[in-house]
Amino acid sequence: MSGALTNGAPDADRPPTLTPDAFRLDGRTAVVTGAARGLGEAIARSFAQFGAELAMCDRNADGLSTVADDLRSQGVAVTTAVLDVRDADTVREWIDGLPGAVSNKRIDVVVNNAGGTFHSPFLEVSDRGRQSLVDENFTSVALVTSACVPHMTEGGSIINVTSVEAYRAAPGFAVYGAMKAAVEHLTRSLALELSDRGIRVNSLAPDALPTPGDADLLVGDDDYGAKLALGWGAPDDICGAAVFLASSASRFVTGTTIHVDGGSDAARGWRKTPAGWWP
Repeated sequence: MSGALTNGAPDADRPPTLTPDAFRLDGRTAVVTGAARGLGEAIARSFAQFGAELAMCDRNADGLSTVADDLRSQGVAVTTAVLDVRDADTVREWIDGLPGAVSNKRIDVVVNNAGGTFHSPFLEVSDRGRQSLVDENFTSVALVTSACVPHMTEGGSIINVTSVEAYRAAPGFAVYGAMKAAVEHLTRSLALELSDRGIRVNSLAPDALPTPGDADLLVGDDDYGAKLALGWGAPDDICGAAVFLASSASRFVTGTTIHVDGGSDAARGWRKTPAGWWP
């Protein structure tokens, strides 16, 4: 892999070849929202495996404590906060206190993972329910990001977890899909706005990675797996892409989305038959 280009010229200060160490996160502090279970937990655990110090938050106090205690027993430095990412004052207070609570006195990686939805036709969603979907899936990303950026330095990475629903119609999940699409757009815009700070911004669009929060969301389709080229995955399947985007291995990647969905987005309306054909 050749060195990155700066103003049209190779950057002589960067190593010309990719090494295994490029994926390491040693000496970095990673903020992960919604880390008590599911994708957030999987990402936090993978970051720890690659050497990161963790700052994790969630509304689920018991789940967050369980994950944090297990990581600490493995020698991982972990800071936690039980909070609602929709609460601007609480988010800012926690984030502003992190540089004094972590070893490197800064934030290097941010994973905006917290979110949620429910199934309902658009016209049946209450005002309160609609606002909750907006705040949980979009406003929270804006809040956490704006709070973290002042504490980040060159080489920082922001990773927003969107969804395959950001790229296709989502009947029954219209507001959720719209907010995930908004996060994807915010990702691209911030990739440009924050480039002068040396901060990269990318997103992950998962699907077919069952988590406890998804248990009641597969509506009216008993054969969803037939849409998936690789079949169903597991929460850990998002970790490789997350570590890549958090690390210097992706130093020239910004403003883009990695689909971690087993081929769901590629398939769209196609389904695989038991014989392996796509009619």
